[in-house]
Amino acid sequence: MRERLARFMQGRYGVDQFSNFLTVAALFLLVIAFFIPVPRMRSGMNSLAVLVFAYSYYRILSRNHGRRYAEYQSFLKYSRQFRYYFQKKKSRMQQRRTHKIFRCPSCRQAIRIPRGKGKIAITCPKCHTEFIRRS
Repeated sequence: MRERLARFMQGRYGVDQFSNFLTVAALFLLVIAFFIPVPRMRSGMNSLAVLVFAYSYYRILSRNHGRRYAEYQSFLKYSRQFRYYFQKKKSRMQQRRTHKIFRCPSCRQAIRIPRGKGKIAITCPKCHTEFIRRS
């Protein structure tokens, strides 16, 4: 059975982040449709979820590697802003124990200062404005 599946999947595009995103989006639509009280809207939402789910599996089982790769690259291009935002938030959360992040009052540049240094004068590296804060 495993060999038959391996032979079937040979030459297929396979799973990537875009396929995973589409699958999760389809499941999310199904969950939302479960809570919608209007039957016509519920059936429309279910239909949309099935279409997204079908497209996800179409991408996984496709043999047109060039076209699927181009779709994946455009997905990465459009999702880059969201991924960068959450990576930045995660990084700041990890640095909260050892550093404090201030904003320059004139140019709003973020400045990272080690914690526990007391009251210090901070010079902005961008506009060279000096301000005093407690670290």
